[in-house]
Amino acid sequence: MKNSVQGTLDELGMPLSQITFVVFDLETTGVSAGEHAITEIGAVKVRGGEVLGEFATLVDPGSPIPPFISVLTGITDSMVVAAPRIESVLPSFLEFARGATLVAHNAGFDLGFIKAACAAHGYPPPRHPVVDTVVLARRLLTRDEAPNCKLSTLAKIFSRTEPCHRALADARATVDVLHALLERAGSFGVHTLEELKGFVRAPTTEQRRKRHLADAVPSSPGVYVFEDSGGDLLYVGKSTNLRNRVRSYFTAGETRPRVREMIGIAERVRTIVCATPLEAEVRELRLIGSAKPRYNRRSRFPEKIFWLKLTDEPFPRLSIVREIKDDRAGYLGPFTSTRAAEDARTALYETVPLRQCTEKMTLRTRHSACALAELGKCGAPCEGRQSPEEYGLHVASARQAMELDASAVFSAIEARMDRLALDQRYEEAAADRDRLASYIRASARMQRLRALTVIPQMVAASPAGGGGWDIHVIRYGRLASAGVMPKGAHPTLFVDALVATAETVVPGPGPVPAASMEETECVLRWLEAPGVRLVQVEGTWSLPTLGAGRLQARIDRAYQAVEPRRPREGRPLR
Repeated sequence: MKNSVQGTLDELGMPLSQITFVVFDLETTGVSAGEHAITEIGAVKVRGGEVLGEFATLVDPGSPIPPFISVLTGITDSMVVAAPRIESVLPSFLEFARGATLVAHNAGFDLGFIKAACAAHGYPPPRHPVVDTVVLARRLLTRDEAPNCKLSTLAKIFSRTEPCHRALADARATVDVLHALLERAGSFGVHTLEELKGFVRAPTTEQRRKRHLADAVPSSPGVYVFEDSGGDLLYVGKSTNLRNRVRSYFTAGETRPRVREMIGIAERVRTIVCATPLEAEVRELRLIGSAKPRYNRRSRFPEKIFWLKLTDEPFPRLSIVREIKDDRAGYLGPFTSTRAAEDARTALYETVPLRQCTEKMTLRTRHSACALAELGKCGAPCEGRQSPEEYGLHVASARQAMELDASAVFSAIEARMDRLALDQRYEEAAADRDRLASYIRASARMQRLRALTVIPQMVAASPAGGGGWDIHVIRYGRLASAGVMPKGAHPTLFVDALVATAETVVPGPGPVPAASMEETECVLRWLEAPGVRLVQVEGTWSLPTLGAGRLQARIDRAYQAVEPRRPREGRPLR
């Protein structure tokens, strides 16, 4: 009989009731630890449910606080002008947290700033144990209990303190959330810090129970489909290695609440093996677009786009439509919202004096002109002041601006913005900037799409593993066939066979006549990737010389200084 040895206290782990936690929160001038600075630190030291102390201070960031940050946090430049700099605050905070376990809501964000400050001022990075209440909440709470894991949402459930984007108040709310989550974890047998870390990393019971669903999945590129007991699609994804990807859903690494919920419902995994990664990506898009699985967020509604249409009538006007029905009319798009389409239409109206009334107008229509005629923004064909031929010159200019040459619209709006800025009418100038951006971005996108979708057939190749080649046949922007040519195969014979068995594609009207916009853009990304070679092209693949693509970089640069980055899930914008 072997001698049994009692474990040491270190092996058993430190009980959570005896651990000192320092729950902290930061306010900052932005979301990048490398580019932005701390404006406030708040921390609460607790042990066994009792508050041992608090730490709170404003911090001079050394640069102006962006206005949208001041609106969000209430911290202004005047409030921090007399505050200490981070090099003075950091030693005090590190001493306050010495020997404790650090806790934060979305800890990666706050620790990133602390580590950056330590690196900048010669301190070693903190090596404290860390508990992230976002991760813990995702592990312990269901969607019915909390629709998301934002601090504001959890505080409504577990705390009397309302988070207000001030560091100490948010830290106090996080303390209540931490205690509630630790109490919940106790029902799962979690009583030590070591058990807590293991619990957060461990897969759920449902994940462990459903691991067998990945047993028959091949190690090939393709598409995987999670289905419920009735055969309905729950989730569609793609991978270059189906087996590895599907197995990852049943490990501790998969922490997304929606996906874990989906795994609890799933009863089988169906796979579609594809010849190439591009084929897998396209098939994924097609499946999501047609079946609209409830657990897929991306690409579920590719039809929810809008177009700006130059109508086909004696006196055309600009109309916002959902469908493309014929090629006689001119189109600009796609737009993801009517607001963006309206902005682009307004930009065109500033450049070309088309009529802005909405009723249909025939050659015999006669009624009083609106105020736009008196302002010189419409030639008043409704009163007979313009013939169809005279009005047609404006229509031709609009079509040129929509399809080929964006410079006229860009120059007109840019000049108007300059005038407004000189008059200090900055809000109006910003509105014009937004309209111009909608127009340029949509025009550049459409011209890029149309350059490919007018080509009846294109064959292209990219290097594959083992010396082979991934070959794709593309017709009118739609992936018609895919195959892998092995090393040593005769290229002409292989390509001819792939073309002969490719899908027959009959194009419809408009800039994307044979596939969804997303599919064509997916094909374009592959064509523009390094190493791709064109094998056959029927026609010419080119962009307009004066197209909108050359202007888009200027538009994007104009927004870099004013568009804050999107915050990480579970944390409000800092």
